[in-house]
Parts: sequence; structure tokens; C-alpha cells
Amino acid sequence: MNNWFKQNGIHLAIVGIFFAICFVYFTPAFKGKALGQNDVTRAQSTQKEIMDYRAKDTTILWTNQVLGGMPTFQIWAPYSANITSHIISTIKSIFPNPVDTVLLLLLGSYLLLCVLKLNPWLAAAGAIAFTFSSYNIILLVAGHSNQSFAIAFFAPILAGIILALRGKYLLGAALTAFFLAMEIRANHIQMTYYLMFAIMILVGIELYHAIKGKTTATFFKSIGYLALATLLAIGVNASSLWSTYEYGKDTIRGQSNLTQNTKEPSNGLARDYTYEYSQGVAECLTFLVPNVYGGSSSTTAGEDSKVAKVLIDKGVDPTQAVNFSQQLGLYWGDKPFTEGPNYYGAVIFFLFVLGLIIVKNRIKWWLLGAVLLTVFLSFGKNLPFLSDLFFNYFPLYNKFRAVDSILAVAMLCFPVLAFLAVNEVIATKDKAPLFKKLLIALYITGGICLIILVVPDLFLSFRNSQNQMLTDQLTQIFKGDSGMANTVVNALTQDRISVARSDAFRSLVFVLLAFGLLWAFIKQKINVTVLSVAFLAITLVDLWTIDKRYLKDESFVDKQDVQQPKPRDIDQMIMRDSDPDYRVFDTSQPIKTDAFTPYFHKSISGYSAARLKRFDELIDNQFSKSINQDVLDMLNTKYIITTDPKTQALSMHANETACGHAWFVKNVKYAQTADEEMQAISSFDPANEAIVDNKYSKLIDEKQSALDTTGFIKLVSYSPDHLVYQSGSTTPQIAVFSEIYYDKGWKMMIDDVEKPYFRADYVLRAAQIPVGNHKIDFIFHPASYYTGEKISMASSIILVLVLIGALFLETRKKNFGVPAEAKK
Repeated sequence: MNNWFKQNGIHLAIVGIFFAICFVYFTPAFKGKALGQNDVTRAQSTQKEIMDYRAKDTTILWTNQVLGGMPTFQIWAPYSANITSHIISTIKSIFPNPVDTVLLLLLGSYLLLCVLKLNPWLAAAGAIAFTFSSYNIILLVAGHSNQSFAIAFFAPILAGIILALRGKYLLGAALTAFFLAMEIRANHIQMTYYLMFAIMILVGIELYHAIKGKTTATFFKSIGYLALATLLAIGVNASSLWSTYEYGKDTIRGQSNLTQNTKEPSNGLARDYTYEYSQGVAECLTFLVPNVYGGSSSTTAGEDSKVAKVLIDKGVDPTQAVNFSQQLGLYWGDKPFTEGPNYYGAVIFFLFVLGLIIVKNRIKWWLLGAVLLTVFLSFGKNLPFLSDLFFNYFPLYNKFRAVDSILAVAMLCFPVLAFLAVNEVIATKDKAPLFKKLLIALYITGGICLIILVVPDLFLSFRNSQNQMLTDQLTQIFKGDSGMANTVVNALTQDRISVARSDAFRSLVFVLLAFGLLWAFIKQKINVTVLSVAFLAITLVDLWTIDKRYLKDESFVDKQDVQQPKPRDIDQMIMRDSDPDYRVFDTSQPIKTDAFTPYFHKSISGYSAARLKRFDELIDNQFSKSINQDVLDMLNTKYIITTDPKTQALSMHANETACGHAWFVKNVKYAQTADEEMQAISSFDPANEAIVDNKYSKLIDEKQSALDTTGFIKLVSYSPDHLVYQSGSTTPQIAVFSEIYYDKGWKMMIDDVEKPYFRADYVLRAAQIPVGNHKIDFIFHPASYYTGEKISMASSIILVLVLIGALFLETRKKNFGVPAEAKK
């Protein structure tokens, strides 16, 4: 045991340093405070009904709280048969948010760099560089928890793959299976998908060298192990992946139902929506100089700004001038909004450039290829030829938006190559030629900083496409004084130049520090340990100081003060209604992004990136231009909240024409296409007629369905995934239920015997109810989840056994590293 501690003491020390860094940076989290994360707060409204039932030890897989009703697969589901669910739960119970994610980022990237045979201090420096890249910190502030968690497993997955490719077949495959299972469980498929690009490039380069070196047999043996590892990771996540795959076909990422009056593509997301967050080509300068594009969208001209000075010189009251200047944003890129730049670190950027020049390992070409591909794809609409090629022809690429998020892959590649460069300097025996190459890297990196510092507007305009609109708005504010408006806009441009210059000088200082350290080492002024620890220190300082612009101690608040919606008087009035299942429509909230109404009521609005396609089409066609009262009625919208256009006062009125939970209709009208069906519900009487797709006509016997005026159907028991109705009639009846139609899991039972049902009124459920008194159950029991859970359980057991076996065998060998004969 003592020998084990001696052999691994330095690793334990570095893990201790990681804990110390987390404690210092996230001290408020250890004191019980929480981040006031916007996206987490928004998610709470979507999860409200789910968590209410969870508090009663009941798991529901369907919620009626948001967007009329939808499965919970992409909102929250337990997936309790999946071993990784319990591991994640344990980690989150031990460490406060976001420390759990940060530690995973640090430890995972440290493992990768150790596998690449860097000394522990350099590996630690690289782990810090990756973890504290501004994008990771900004994600934590914004509350993109799943995305951050998924990114945390990029590095260890790659570590497992590299181990397998270098001859550690079982250990590499076992680690790959485990970390890939964790990655998939993080439930951010977009990030996992982007990681695949980096893996494909790595495998392609390894295949090339295997063919060149005539070692294809060992290469394909590695691939075989990795293929089995991938299948095992998929099996562990069978319930979530199967449910997501099945559900995805019916979401906004699936095929469009309409061919007319729709802006949606026939399949996938709309191109403009996908490219909305495209990285500007020149905006990549933020990798080196963080505020060259002004920082975040919320960064404004301040008290000492040129805008404030101009206004004061024009006679504006100083307080008003400062307040006005603080309303003008410094960000001048073309993204609709940004929380901050992708800053990889001036030290890292310099070392990355040096790595391109001096690193001989073929890993360099993998890292360069991954960086080039992901950076080019991040340009989206700014490089349409390549982006459209992938959007139109690459499987699943058009299912994801915010293409700039693919830079998470480049964010990992930069520090890996950066510290491989330092390792190359250390390992090179003849260091004399290195100095010239070091100077080249300095001239390139330092030169960029100098240009931005001395002549920033030589290549950059510091203006965007919104400048003319801003000038026009200011002209109106200044009562037609366009000269004053142009003066303010020019002052704003100078403020943008000022912050760019400031950060360019800052970055130049760190580049010179990095250069100085390598020069001192080459000249034998310092040893390897001092060099490595010094790089760890300056990398941490470089990134820490930028990150503190976005995640400060003030970002944490007492948990009871975390912003949560508070019911208004009208909400409290509505909540007195004891009816368990009705809907509320709040016209004061945006339908597709409403994070308020679903927190208190079952709503037809709400936010979900995986909302049902048909309901999305319903909103676009029946609510975008005007509110269709007939559709509100069929959705059992019992209360409508409106805003007085003059006073902005809120009022609520009960909708007396709401159709209720279920009702019998007099007749059925058939539609041949979805377009006809949508057109038919634009003006109809939902209480008396049902609009049904002709393909369901075989399920309806209209000859026997004369309306029984004394007949009834009512909801007698409510649970989101189990609704019970009681009916009575003297003739067979066509019943429409104010519940959203989704045929992959919902079953209808009449007197405990399964019967068919169909879709009516574009989005609702309907069925023919036989004569007499009956109990009608709608039960949501998707096979994709329940059968998937059984597969997950079996795969989880296998994964644990494989991990134990691989670690046991490796311990016996007492060699965790890459075999010496496989080093290249």
C-alpha cells in the first residue's frame, strides 16, 4: 500500500490541487449558495408537474404542464436501470453545483493528457486550460448543465480510444464503454454528435498509418474492441436512446406534416434556425484576445466610456449620460445574443501555434484536422458552402441548432496540442533549432496582439449589421438630430476599440511570459519541473481572470433567493380551481418560450427544444396571426389571461365555451391531408364536429353513431400518464378527448380491454365508444422505455464486470500507461 502511494503520490497531489482550485473559485457553492442560472430556472417550469409527482414517489413519463402535453423523455426521466444514473446522482449528492461538473472536466482531461504521456504537471496545466476555457464557465453560468456535463466526458472517451488503439485493448475498451455511457447519459446528443467528428478523424489517421505501417490486423483488433465498447455503452442507455429515437420522429426535428403555409423544412430544423448562432470568421480572434468583439451581449459602455463623455460634452446630465451609455452594448458580432467569447487563453494559443510547428507526433494532424473541421462548421451561414454540404447530406446534422457550440471540440484540442508542444521542447535533445521556431510562434501570436493593440481598425470594423438600425433609433431618441446620433455611434465604436486594445495588451503580456519560460528552459535557466509548474500557474491566472468576468462570487445567491416565478393575483385565483386537468392561455407570454405560465398551470405554452411537431404547427397556424378561439376551446382552455394594451394591466376571464375534458360530437368530417385538416380547424365547431384524417375512417362506424343527447363522458381520475373516464350512452358515440395525441405508448382500455383510438382535430385523441356505461382508461406505457430499461439493466451489469476485470488485469501488470513499443 505504501508503495502504491509512493508511485501515485504526484497524481494524488494534483487531484488535491484540483479540489483546492474548485474550493477557492467556487467558495460560495460550498457555503450553500447556488447559481441563479437562467436556463435552470426556465427548466423548472417545464418539470413542475414531473417533480410534484416525484415528491410523491411517483414517476410519470408524460406531462400535461407544458405545450398541451408531451412525453418527459427529454425533460426529466429517472432511467433507474442505467448504472450511470446512479453514478451521476452520487457525484451530484457529494459535490455542490457546479463543482461536480468542473471536477469531472479537470479529472477527465488530466487522464487524457497522462495517456498521451505528458508529465503530471503539464497534464494538470492542460486540464486547467480546458476546464477554465471561458466557454465552459459561461455554460455553467447560463445553466446549460447537460451540455457542460457532456463536454466533461470528451477527454476520457478519447483517452480510452487512444489506449485501445495503442494496444491496451481491454482497458481502453472498458474505459471507452464507461465514459461513453456517461456521455450518452448526460443527454446532450448534440455534443456527443460533435465529438464523433473528432473520433472519425482520429480513426481515419490511425487507419492511414496502419496501412502505411502494415499493422492493419492490430488496428482492426482495436476497432473491434471499441465497437463492442460502443455497443455496450448504447445498451446501458437503451431506454433513453430508444425513447429519444422514437419520440424524435414526432418532434420539431422530425418530418413536417404540412406542405402548405409552413416555413418548416420537410425534415429536420429550418436552415436559418440552425444557423442562427453562427461563429463570425474574424470572431475566432477571441480565442486569443477575449474582448476583441466586445465581450458578452450584456457588456455595455460604462461610466468612463467615450459615449458618456460625448453626451456630457453635449450638455446631458452626467448621471443620465452614464445611465444611457450603459444601455449600449459593446458586442458587435452578428450573433443574436452571446453570454461571452470563446477564449482559450493567450498562453494556450501561443503554444498551439508552436505545436503546429514543432510537434512530430501524428496526434498533431488529428488535432489540427479536428480544429479545422469544427471551426469551419461553426461558421454556419458565414461559410455556407461547407455548412450546407453537411446540413443537406450528413446524417442528423440538420437536427441541431447553435452550430457555434461545435467549438467545444476545438476547445479541447487547443490545450492538448499546446502542451504536446511543451513536451516536445522538453524531449528534444538538440534545442538550438527550437529557438527559431519559438520566435516564429511569437511573431505570429504576438503580431496579432500588436496589430489589435496598435492599429485595431486595420482589419476590423468594430461595427455590425445592426449599426444603421442603432443610428436610426438614436436619431429618433435625439428628436431627429442625426449628427448627434452618429457622434454617439462613433463614440461607441471607440469604446469597442478601447476594450479590444486593453485585452490585446493583456494577451501580449501572457504570450511574452510563455515565450520567456520556454526561452529560459532552452537556455537551461530553469528545469522541467519549474517550467511545468510555471505553465500551470500562468495558464490558471490567464483563464481565471477572464472567467471572473462571467462567473463571480456575486453570481451565487442564497438558495431560497434563486429566482423562481411568484404567482400573481390572477394566478392565485385560477389555482383555486379544483379541476385537475384544464389549460391556461396567457397572452402576455410568448407561446414557445413561456417559462412562467407552466410553473403554475397546465398550459398551451412553454419551452421545449423537443416539442411535438404537430403542436408546433398548430401554434404557427392558429396562433401566430390571430388567436383561434375554436382551438382554445378544443384544448379545454378554461382560463385566458390578457393584457390591456393601454395600461398593460393583466386580467383573466373564464372561457365559457371550453369543451371540457371529453365530449361526444354529432358528426365527423374527413380530411385527405394534414393541410386540409389544419385548414378545417381554422373555423369549425369543436363541440359538435370532429375533423379526422381519412386514414382513420376504418375505426369509425358512423351509421351507428347517432348523437345521444342524454349521453355523457367525464374525467373521474387524473394522473398525467393514466386518465380514467366514465361514459354512458344509449347509442355508440364518437368521443373527443382534450388530450394530445401520441401513438407511441398511449393505450386506450375500455372496461380493461384494449381498443383502438385515433387522432382528431389535428392534435387530439378520439375514439368510438360503444353503447352502455363504460370505464375508459388512457395509459401511457411506452415499450421503448420499459423494455429499454431491461436492456439497460443487463448492459449495466456487463459494464461493471468488464470494468472490474480490466482494472484487475491492469493492476496485476502494474502498468497503466501506453506500452513502450507502441509509442510513436
